[in-house]
Amino acid sequence: MDAFYVSVELRRRPELRGLPVVVAGTGPRSVVTTASYEARRFGIGSAMPAARARRLCPQAVFLAPDFPYYREASRAVMAIVRAHVEVVEVVGLDEAYLDLSGLPAPRACLRRVRGEIAATTGLGCSVGIGPNKLVAKVASDAEKPGGFVVLTREDACRRFADSPCGLIPGIGPRTAERLAGLEIERISQLAAADPAQLAVRFGARGAAHLIALARFEHGGDVTEERKVISESRELTFDRDISDPDELESVLGRLVEELCGALERQRRQGRTIGIKVRLDDFSTHTRARTLTVPVSATGQVGPVAQELLRRFAAPRPVRLLGVRVAGLEPVQEGRQLALSV
Repeated sequence: MDAFYVSVELRRRPELRGLPVVVAGTGPRSVVTTASYEARRFGIGSAMPAARARRLCPQAVFLAPDFPYYREASRAVMAIVRAHVEVVEVVGLDEAYLDLSGLPAPRACLRRVRGEIAATTGLGCSVGIGPNKLVAKVASDAEKPGGFVVLTREDACRRFADSPCGLIPGIGPRTAERLAGLEIERISQLAAADPAQLAVRFGARGAAHLIALARFEHGGDVTEERKVISESRELTFDRDISDPDELESVLGRLVEELCGALERQRRQGRTIGIKVRLDDFSTHTRARTLTVPVSATGQVGPVAQELLRRFAAPRPVRLLGVRVAGLEPVQEGRQLALSV
């Protein structure tokens, strides 16, 4: 979907069309969720601090996110997609992979899907078609908004040869920085890199994986199962917190919110983790896997609090989060005993 959250907002605020619009939280440390293409021309992008976005474009319209509204719009979009394509793998609220094998005219099918989404929901999307999920994903981003790009693997290698390595999903800023330290900055350079040289920095398996990505090789199947196997809640503080008691109090509230969601979803998990970001922006995680799946506050909370106490943050904390992973449906009758 093209600038999904903003596009959904513009349906009920059509007077804002054509203006730079930014969906972001209101706190001093909030970040941009998404920005209209008009706002992106000022250099505003997702995950950017909202304060910086305001400096880049003071005339932009800032809207607080309304996720229930976005989820409702997402359900409408995905219902249309599923009406045309049998196997659909939903990734978040605004993206999905479709298995087009067996369709007699896949391009015509997706043009119909895109047209129906626009006519029914008023929202725009971009389509990427390729022999694997990696090529399709990069193709879908290549000509936004309103793109419709069809690439073979070889096409992708040629088209993006001079693009930075960070263009490829799975190569984040830190990995790109480490590659730059080896004088590898372009996708074509990574595709032709010496595996032994890369292995010194990334290990043999990591090197092979990076080279495969740069060659747009990917073996993952499209599956109807949702990829979300964990649920988390986190909070960025308006001011850094050093007091352990205050941190534990915040963590307790996050646990209550998370466990409430898990119990409504009838899901539980075995792995409990915390995420701590310090004032120097270093991020630390700690986790413990239990013998039985849990979802209740009284089961998750003690483990999360113990992980936080054992971490003993050495610096003021900027962000705190909690996560339950390895989620599975609740099985009726199972005793959820836990000994901490």
